[in-house]
Amino acid sequence: MQQHMKRLILSVCTFTLFSSINFVSADMTSDTERLFNWAESTYPQFFPGHQTTQSIEPWLYRYYADTGIYTGVNKNDVGVYLLGGPWGNNPAFIDSLSNVIALIQNSGGNTSIPACNTKNTIDGLVFTQNGNIVNITTNGQCISVTPNSNLCEAPQQTTASGISLLTKNTVISSEIKGVSITIPGIPDPFQSIPDDFANTRHCTINVPPERANLIINSDVCYDMTSVFNDQFQDIPGITVTPPITMAIKDTSTGQIVADCFATDADTIFNAFTGELWSNQEGTFVKIND
Repeated sequence: MQQHMKRLILSVCTFTLFSSINFVSADMTSDTERLFNWAESTYPQFFPGHQTTQSIEPWLYRYYADTGIYTGVNKNDVGVYLLGGPWGNNPAFIDSLSNVIALIQNSGGNTSIPACNTKNTIDGLVFTQNGNIVNITTNGQCISVTPNSNLCEAPQQTTASGISLLTKNTVISSEIKGVSITIPGIPDPFQSIPDDFANTRHCTINVPPERANLIINSDVCYDMTSVFNDQFQDIPGITVTPPITMAIKDTSTGQIVADCFATDADTIFNAFTGELWSNQEGTFVKIND
């Protein structure tokens, strides 16, 4: 593998010496993950299974041992390359990463990740996965959508695994801006909203075994102006200075449980049947057919 990568790196040295374009690293990394995930979903005959993205400067790449194929992105020229299989022993330049991502988007290509159901994901949320680590971010932007405390719902399963998983969150930081209570002697209740929201507990029935070891890191921001602004305008003691934003950074881990209905979960989802329940004052009520 190292010999193949060394050959690939050396073959583009001349090109990179003449490259003087600066690229945003975070965007390149996110787009690289989207490209690799799309390749695995669209062409499993060449890129079988979900492989972990690896890094050998200046490369981000995935290797598929079953087919002997590498797919890589060079950080210097931000080009997409393939090596092995139909592309032979010499690296093949496909196109720039930006052009390939544009083609994927225009074709409606699937850039989902294996661990989360991102089929109906919200614009502005970026999902990436390396092994059992999932990162979800809004890249420092506050998106104008209804907040969702379960950003990584388990994908629909074709078989019942019999495994139930309770997901717990650890809040790293949280903040709400744009609305506050200024009544002397009364604590500001708005500041507890992000923590209460992030600490919602979800239990999933029939998760795949690999889901049990999943770690989900999220760093997201929501624009809540449309939710709060009209409700609190002109109320004495409440100061509103739009935009009203809620930023949360947290980490989620799972714990296998015997019975989701015997937990204190706020919601329960059956990944096999698609059924969903909500905890309403201690009683789980089914909220879909």
